[in-house]
Amino acid sequence: MSEYHEPEEKLTEEAMEYHRIIKSVMEELEAVDWYNQRAAATNDPDIKAIVEHNRDEEIEHACMGLEWLRRNYPVWDEMLRTFLFTSAKITEVEEEGESEAEGETAVKAPASSQSLGLGNMRGGE
Repeated sequence: MSEYHEPEEKLTEEAMEYHRIIKSVMEELEAVDWYNQRAAATNDPDIKAIVEHNRDEEIEHACMGLEWLRRNYPVWDEMLRTFLFTSAKITEVEEEGESEAEGETAVKAPASSQSLGLGNMRGGE
């Protein structure tokens, strides 16, 4: 049975690559969850350290896949730039972005910034 929802012969190479990276990110996130549960459940500090290390490696892998999506698909780039590294409530970030486009300001690190998203620490705008 195919892993695709549509007949494989109808899919472009681009669609198959997109599917490949989406599946990879999903698998990495699933592994993150499994390792996190193991860390929470164990009473052995050595096991906890090992599975936490493994969990964090899987987070790295998931982020690499997300970065590939961001670099290759403009909507991913737009959405990640909208929602990541903001200080507003997550459910309100989109509305703030729309307000920003209309001339209002929101606390958000510039997408190209190496800032930690702390905003201007000097007290000015």
